[in-house]
Amino acid sequence: MPEKFTGRCECGAITYEFSDAPEFVANCHCRDCQRSSGAVTGSYFSVAEDDFTLLSGNPKGYSYVVASGNTVVRNFCPECGARVFTDHLSGFPGQVFVMLGSLDDPERIEPPIMEIFTRDRISWTKALDVPQFPARPDAAPGSPEESAPGGCG
Repeated sequence: MPEKFTGRCECGAITYEFSDAPEFVANCHCRDCQRSSGAVTGSYFSVAEDDFTLLSGNPKGYSYVVASGNTVVRNFCPECGARVFTDHLSGFPGQVFVMLGSLDDPERIEPPIMEIFTRDRISWTKALDVPQFPARPDAAPGSPEESAPGGCG
C-alpha cells in the first residue's frame, strides 16, 4: 500500500491525510482565490471527500457565496490563520479542494494541469505551459458561466 499523503497548517494544529494521488491540480486566478489565499493565485488540488481525513484540530470554516454564485466553505486554522482546505462546494459536491502549500511533501503531487480564471490573472505573472481557461473549464464559450464574475467554487 502506497504511503498516505499528509498535510497541516503552519502551526500543526490542523492535520489531515488522504490516500489517492490527486488527478486535478490547478492554479486559480479568480479574485476569490486571490483574496482568500493572500496570493496572486490559489494553487490547490481535488480529493474525494470520502478519502480526506481530518486527523487533528478543529478548523474554522468561513462559508460564503463566491462571485460565480456557488457556495463554499473555506477552512483555516483558528490558531495560525493558515487556509488549509475548502469543502461543501455547491459546484463540486463530494470534493475537497486542498491548498497545495499545506502538504507535508508537495513534490509528491503532479504539477498543475490547468490554470483557470486567467481573465483575472495579475498582469505581471506568467502563464504556465498548461491549458489556460478564462473561467471555469466546464463553462461553454459565450455562456453565462463564462462571462460571470470570477469565483471558482
